[in-house]
Amino acid sequence: MRIDIAAHILPERYFARLQQMPGFYMSRRIKGIPALWDLGAHLRIMDQFDEYQQVLSLAIPPLDRLGPPDATPDLARSANEELGQFVDSHPDRFAGAFAGLPLNNPEASLAELERVDRDPRFLGVQIYSNVGKHPLDEPGTLAVLEEAVSRGLPIFLHPARAADHPDYGTEETSRYDVWQIFGWPYETTVAMTRLVFTGLFDRHPDAVIITHHMGAMAPYFSGRLSGGYDQFGTRSPEGQIERLPVPLAHPPQTYFTKFYADTALFGCPHGIRCGLEYFPIEQVLFGSDTPFDAEGGTRYIRQTIADLDAAGLSADRRRLVDEGNVHRLMVRRRGSHHVKGSSSQASP
Repeated sequence: MRIDIAAHILPERYFARLQQMPGFYMSRRIKGIPALWDLGAHLRIMDQFDEYQQVLSLAIPPLDRLGPPDATPDLARSANEELGQFVDSHPDRFAGAFAGLPLNNPEASLAELERVDRDPRFLGVQIYSNVGKHPLDEPGTLAVLEEAVSRGLPIFLHPARAADHPDYGTEETSRYDVWQIFGWPYETTVAMTRLVFTGLFDRHPDAVIITHHMGAMAPYFSGRLSGGYDQFGTRSPEGQIERLPVPLAHPPQTYFTKFYADTALFGCPHGIRCGLEYFPIEQVLFGSDTPFDAEGGTRYIRQTIADLDAAGLSADRRRLVDEGNVHRLMVRRRGSHHVKGSSSQASP
């Protein structure tokens, strides 16, 4: 079995609500991919691969960009209910889902987090690399993430940056798709760094934060991470000391390998090999980012399988990436439900 940890969808009722919102994020791109919003088309993509399941997550746009804090909680709850219904109606196709959170409303996010934690259909929660351009280490957002990891819920970290984030301070928008092609890996890396410096992994050494796209820039710049943070603070102006929010138990660069990573690199075998060498094999999960490829859904799955085939993994290590590691996370989730005395799904 191969379980795709990075498979996106926009449930029908949720997608209908999105289309009522003027100029929602990447609307032209999304409307051109039927497998995102048509479950039948989505399932037909899956039919082309044997022994293949998915863990579903909402596609862009981020929930926090869809409205003010009093509007996004209802959007999140309704979307999550539809995701759960997909898992119920097609348990042979969908191994679970990541719930969306209305992170521009931390109080409502905590309430949704508690509801999702009681629902075994959800493997964890999905967040984005910023909350309406605000960092993840702001107190309200960080409190939500702390609560998620303290409950043992995996967090799927997806990048988010739009064209309104310019590449130069003298401009108003990003050009040539730089905001997405190069901006998204940078966004994820910044979010990872900000979380590292909160001391999150010292407080929660078993935290599971899955970085979309194989850990972003960290594996490929690991030497720069080490060389840079070995000299941390020496680049500050004379008389200025870099202040850390909390003391860290280890050098900053050592925490980046504590993140998990999916394999969604779009046909990049050398990138897959780099990520596999950087992250412990127990922290790498099969993920394709379907259906965002130019062929409408099959290409990224096919390319990811080919990249892993070319990586030369032993059968045991390949099995961990394909299904074993996500199964371990699922078993841990089921165990947490058993400890809490709840084995049934939460009512809507």
